[in-house]
Amino acid sequence: MIETAPADPSQLDAAELMSRDELEALQLTRLQHTLAYAYDRVPLYKRKFDEAGVHPTDLRELADLSKFPYTAKEDLRLEYPFGMFAVPQSEVLRIHASSGTTGRPTVVGYTRNDINIWGSLVARSMRASGVRPGMKVHNAYGYGLFTGGLGAHYGAEALGTTVIPMSGGQTEKQIQLIQDFEPDAIMCTPTYLLALMDAMAHQGIDPRSTSLKVAVCGAEPWTDEMRHELESGMDLDACDIYGLSEVMGPGVAGECVETKDGDHVWEDHFIPEIIDPMDHSTVLPGGQTGELVFTSLTKEALPVIRYRTNDLSSLLPGTARPSMRRMARISGRSDDMIILHGINLFPSQIEALALRIPALSPHFQLELTRTARLDQMTVHIEPRENTTPEDRAAAALALRAQIKSHIGVSCAVDVAEPGSLARSNGKLRRIYDNRPR
Repeated sequence: MIETAPADPSQLDAAELMSRDELEALQLTRLQHTLAYAYDRVPLYKRKFDEAGVHPTDLRELADLSKFPYTAKEDLRLEYPFGMFAVPQSEVLRIHASSGTTGRPTVVGYTRNDINIWGSLVARSMRASGVRPGMKVHNAYGYGLFTGGLGAHYGAEALGTTVIPMSGGQTEKQIQLIQDFEPDAIMCTPTYLLALMDAMAHQGIDPRSTSLKVAVCGAEPWTDEMRHELESGMDLDACDIYGLSEVMGPGVAGECVETKDGDHVWEDHFIPEIIDPMDHSTVLPGGQTGELVFTSLTKEALPVIRYRTNDLSSLLPGTARPSMRRMARISGRSDDMIILHGINLFPSQIEALALRIPALSPHFQLELTRTARLDQMTVHIEPRENTTPEDRAAAALALRAQIKSHIGVSCAVDVAEPGSLARSNGKLRRIYDNRPR
């Protein structure tokens, strides 16, 4: 693994150097403006505030934010396509949207100022992760309505790097360009970087021999075990970047290469909260795990007030950026949670356990079935190359035992043939629910 130097403090944004008191004073001013702005310009917010019996003038200190109602993905879907916009169509410079695979897509818009701020925050995140001006950046996030590709692209340009806009897919071409163009950094999902690493090895290319020094990975939860897999397999530093379309896109928070201890939230632009996912009225104190909620402070086209992300995390004190709180690594999404025999589990837990077993690879899927009114889970997972049938049988037994011991559920483990499970060109699907509806 390459030890990338921390950013020069003289190159940090002014907000990264603020004291906590200075930051909170800025947040209060911006939050008071945002609440009034959303109330006056977005009919849904006026209706929700009025129904809750609150008014923007009720916010006198930051703690008063808890008086205001949440926003959920369903609100954006009900206002489809442009009902959440706070500016006239003529001021919307760009529109992005989710895939809409579980219903209507969520549509988000950006003014020119929104685009500029977005680019600056992605640049801040990239710099925190070890990318420096003048580097070449291979961008393998998908371009289009998904915010990842263009968000990363504009951020890389704002940082002063040379962007290679490869987009997702075409793995063989990706590898060829990495060899030919010799980029210093890559931006993609962690599972796609894993797919690239495996594909290089299958082509007889040593993944550790490339020019890549930094990987900025996001768009899906991943574990520290996956980070070790990527860093040791490719001889680079791998850091997380966090965001979601409804809040902005990538760049809401970023991980610092000198600590690699979770994403620092850029709190000059977003206020994070952690709420009890079961009792939504309760805001949890620092260190406790719950659902992550964000309020935007500077967005013009689509301000969001207490947006429920469904991501499960906790808030911790800042380290490399002391005034900014950190998010613990996302443990899963509340809508990705599997309830099996009364026990809650997430794919990230299976990933962490599997990567402790030398014979098993990070490529796995979870299949849910139901027989005789009883739910069953099968873990389909690939072995490492050159493992024997005896190694694979022992690994299956070991993983079953680890899942039973650490999570508390019984399941089946199917060690599949190497290369037989689907690879990711973007966000990877881990759960296949084949239970009858």
